[in-house]
This record gives sequence, structure tokens and C-alpha cells, in this order.
Amino acid sequence: MNRYAYLLKEIFECNTITQRELANKLNLSLGSINSLIKDAMALNYLYKEGSSISLTEAGLDYLAPFKVERAVIMAAGFGSRFVPLTFETPKGLLEVFGERMIERQIKQLHEVGVFDIVIVVGYLKEHFEYLIDKYNVKLVYNPDYSTKNNISTLHYACKYIENSNVYILSSDNWMRDNMYHSYEPYSWYSSIYMEGNTNEWVLDFNKKREITAINVGGSDAYVMYGPVYFSKDFSKEFMPILEKAFATPGSDDWYWENVLMSEIQKKNSTLPAMHINPQPENQVYEFENLEELRAFDNKYMENSGNVALELIAKVFNIPESHIKGLRTLKAGMTNKSFLFEVDDKSYICRIPGKGTDVLINRSNEYDCYMAVKDLHITEKIIYFDKESGYKISKFYDGSKNADAFNKEEMARCMELLRTLHETDVKVSHRFDIAERIDYYTGLCEKSGGISFEDVEEVHKNMMLLLDLLKGMKSESRLCHIDSVADNFIITADNKIKLIDWEYAGMADPIIDVAMCAIYSYYDKSQADELLETYLKRKPLTDEYKKLYSYMALSGYLWALWTVYKANVGEEFGEYSLKMYRYAKDFFKEVMKL
Repeated sequence: MNRYAYLLKEIFECNTITQRELANKLNLSLGSINSLIKDAMALNYLYKEGSSISLTEAGLDYLAPFKVERAVIMAAGFGSRFVPLTFETPKGLLEVFGERMIERQIKQLHEVGVFDIVIVVGYLKEHFEYLIDKYNVKLVYNPDYSTKNNISTLHYACKYIENSNVYILSSDNWMRDNMYHSYEPYSWYSSIYMEGNTNEWVLDFNKKREITAINVGGSDAYVMYGPVYFSKDFSKEFMPILEKAFATPGSDDWYWENVLMSEIQKKNSTLPAMHINPQPENQVYEFENLEELRAFDNKYMENSGNVALELIAKVFNIPESHIKGLRTLKAGMTNKSFLFEVDDKSYICRIPGKGTDVLINRSNEYDCYMAVKDLHITEKIIYFDKESGYKISKFYDGSKNADAFNKEEMARCMELLRTLHETDVKVSHRFDIAERIDYYTGLCEKSGGISFEDVEEVHKNMMLLLDLLKGMKSESRLCHIDSVADNFIITADNKIKLIDWEYAGMADPIIDVAMCAIYSYYDKSQADELLETYLKRKPLTDEYKKLYSYMALSGYLWALWTVYKANVGEEFGEYSLKMYRYAKDFFKEVMKL
């Protein structure tokens, strides 16, 4: 630590600060502070005027290398622990006492003369655009925000960090008092003391407050919590190390702090020290979930302003504060869902995904749920809105999804499908795969086209399969269509349920077997075995022909679905490639029969 820089910084900020106050801040004795001030005056860094001490021009020049140049604010992530609020609003844009958390930090930075502010965005990036006009910030996009941890955010902001005096901030932190400064003498990580056991990142440090070790979890200790500052000498050494780590295979889940922890553990002598910056109680807040925010800001107790929470409160006739245990589920391909508790009972709220109104008829979905209600094979529906698609259903504690590669479980799934198909249950709408292919083709063409080079040839082949199916004997039964293994749940009492009936309609029963096979990424032999399991006998040639035809057609359909989604800004990785391959490979299998 540069004692002169620290001393001059404190006096720059308050020229009436007492020597006792300086001693506490610099962690020095009164005698040492007195000597330090005398030395600084002898070097012409300070001058005395009455009871106050001020910086000379030489003192300001000495401080110049320690001037904070900018701040980088991390705002790319989803904020999964704040669902459902973060389905609509990035966590950093949530309000605390009527003020958005990221704006509070920007204002605090402005108060100390830091105006060069870079915000790294990703999830719902457009929501941050207004900050450019309001505060003259820069936005940097992190394209890896959904697949990599915050190491990627520092990677994409590297040119704004390396060789700079820079704050590294989180958009969703809330600081009671302004803890930023015009000058910073050394690198530091904000820290608070936590009593008892903690899963936070625990810090060991020496008498100079240099961090000597970082461990995940501990007890009765100071932990990493809140803002960080990189000095120019630190960022110059650290960022090349971080860039190398970012390029290392297997680093996707790393926090940037993992890199720091590793370097400290290796006792990297070329890396300048990172210091602990202890903060008093109730100064720094990292809200972990909505319930913590409710406890801090009473506004969220009764009126979060969130449509889903308002709906739940209305359905259960309770205040929002009675909605507990909010947590996200793994995002589906069509919708967003979250878990919640009311009176110690668990439920799921489904929020329809963006653009699903052009893909799914919610009235048809509702009709299917009502049609199979007496079969008791679906999740229990608490609320269903045919217009909006919002659905509230029972969550089965202790349940699990069926395993597509567990033969015993898949036999049970096929048995449930047979039960459905053998009933007299009917609905007024069909799942017409020819019509759906035509419809999705139109959506793709209107939204940017279909990027597969040989799509015309593949499309012609699919038309041949449709003609083939027209000439075959066919039954019309209520089919689920979305018969992926994840939609079969096995409850704690070993019952099996089939959930999420969005695509269901009247169709040939073998389409459900075909859909299950391609969703599970089955090869031909696995698909053959699944059909035999469903039929409980050796399939006939025409049944194999139907299975392969529906696998090809369904693969083509979902490839088109994925292309459309990509055209409107939603990516699903290699899913389109796998589905398109089913279209081509299983067309060939049909032609062999």
C-alpha cells in the first residue's frame, strides 16, 4: 500500500479530517500518522492553513496516477433467483426504494467524478439502452451471457479494464453510502463480516490487509461482497491471465474470482496484491432472492408490479407476501416457468414464452386438459387462462422426469400413451403435421428465410412421405405430440403423469412414439425398440414405415420451428441440426422398406 497516496486521498476528500480519523482509516498509530503528515509536508505534498490541511499542486500531481479512470458494470446475467421479476426486467433495473439499483450506482460514481462508465449487457440487453442517453454510458454486449459465467463479462470488457484504474461492479448491488472515490491508492475487494457458517467466498488476509487466501465457504469470517477496484498495475498483470483462463477448455462455469483465487493460491509474485476493503454492517447489499428484497423494501411485500405474482395472489386470494419459495425451473423451449409455495404447498406458474401466440392455440390446449381430466394422467391444474396462456398447476414434490435411457421407465411412459390412445377421448381439433409444416414454412419465409442449403429437396421428400401416409390405414386418437421424456414425471408415490399439452390434438397414435424417439435423440435401433415396447409385440412393416415417416416429418417440422425461433432472436444451439438430420436420415429408412 502506498501510504502517501492513501494519506493524500483522504485529505483530498476531507481537509478537516483529524489525525485520529486518519489513523483508523490507514490502520496506523497516531504517531505514525503524525510522522507521515510531516514527511508529506516536507515533500511539499501538503500545506497547513489554520486547522485544515490541503494538497499542493505537487500533492495533486502525486495523486494523479491513482485517479479512477472508469467503471465497468456487470449486467449481462439472467438473475435466476429473482424469478419471476427477472423474466420481465434485468435484475440491475429492479427498483429499491423507488430507484433502480444500477442508476443508484451510476449516480454515486458521478458524485466522485467517474463519468466513463461501461455496462456489459446480455440478457434483455435492450432494456439498458436508455442509459446511453440518460447518463452517457457505453454498452458492451456479452454474447456468452447464457452459457458462460462472469469470466466472460470481463473478457468482453477487457480493453476497458487492462492498464486502467477501474471499478468492477455488479449492476444488482445496493450501497447505502457512496463508497466510491476519485482516487484509489490500491486494488481492493469489498468485504463484510459474516457470523456463523457461510457459503460465500471467505478471505484470509495479513496485517497489511493483503488477501492471502480465498476459500469457498467457512464460518465467522470476512467474505467477498460488493464492489471491486483494479489499480492500473493490477489490471495490467491480471487481465492477460484472465484472458488465458477464458480460453481454457472447461472454464465456462468460472467466475473471474476463480482466476484471482488460483493466482493467490499459486503465490504469483508478479501480481500486485488485492486488498480487503472491510465495510460496516448494513452498507453493502447483494439481494439473493425476492424474499430478501421484500424484507428490505416493503413495496415488494404487497405490490411487486409483476403480472405473474399479481395473478397468483388473485387466484389464491392472498397478499403477495404470502407467496414464498420462489425459484426458477430449467427454461423450456416454449415457456418460462417458476416454482412457488402457498401455505407450504408447491405449485408451478407457467408464463408463455415470447411469440408463442403465433405457435400455440391456448384454447385448444385447454380443451385437451379438460378432455383428459377424468383419466387423472396430467398434472393437477389450478388455473388456466385460455387467452394469455398463463397456467398454475400442482408441483409434485419428490417427483422426477422419466429417463429416456431407462428401459423400465420408458415402458411405463409407453403404457401411459397406450392408455391415452385407447380411450374414446376426443377433441375438436387435429394435429395435422402437413398443415403445421406448411404453416412453419410460411413463418420462416416471412421472418428471414430457411438457411438449410438443400431445403427444397428435403421439402419435396417430406411431401412424398405425406402422400405415402395418406395411402396407409390410419386411426385418429388424442395424441400428446410433445412426448419428450421430460414431460413424463414419476411422482414420489411412483405414479406417472404426462404434463404440458400445448401441442396435443387428434392424430395417428404412432406420431407420439416418433416424437418421443426424436426428442430423445434415439437412433434407429432404439426407435424400433420403443415402438415394440409401445405395441407390446413385433411391429409390422407398415408400422415401421409409419414410425420412420413420422420421425422424418417431425424432425423437419421442429427444424423449421427452430429456424423460425432463430430468425426472431431465440437460439437453441444444435437442436435444428439434429432435427433436420432426422428428416433426411429417416426419409432414407422409409425408402428402404
